[in-house]
Amino acid sequence: MDTPSDLRYTSDHEWVRIEGDVATIGITDYAQDALGDVVFVQLPSAGSTVKATASISEVESTKSVSDIYAPLSGEVIEVNEALEADPSVLNSDAYGKGWIFKVRISDPSEISTLLSASDYEDLLGKS
Repeated sequence: MDTPSDLRYTSDHEWVRIEGDVATIGITDYAQDALGDVVFVQLPSAGSTVKATASISEVESTKSVSDIYAPLSGEVIEVNEALEADPSVLNSDAYGKGWIFKVRISDPSEISTLLSASDYEDLLGKS
């Protein structure tokens, strides 16, 4: 499983790429592998306000339906509409084209609650 060191992670298997005050969020390689073939992604609404740890969307696979949680509080400024046409991108490119949504961060102090790549690997029992 791939765990890029430039990203932050949650214990719920979301990844976060922080660029200034914007966080791009998706599910980890571990999560997409555990889910199996992704067949549907419920995207959050652009313009909506999210609170850290709140359920914001769902990913449906051939095995199950899983909630996606907001790792940080803020406003959803963009969603990956390409996932509506091809949700399998989450399986093929989890850390690239498979991002789910972007949030303008309202509370930067929450970033410190996210896991580093090594902490996430520890959580998975990989180290």
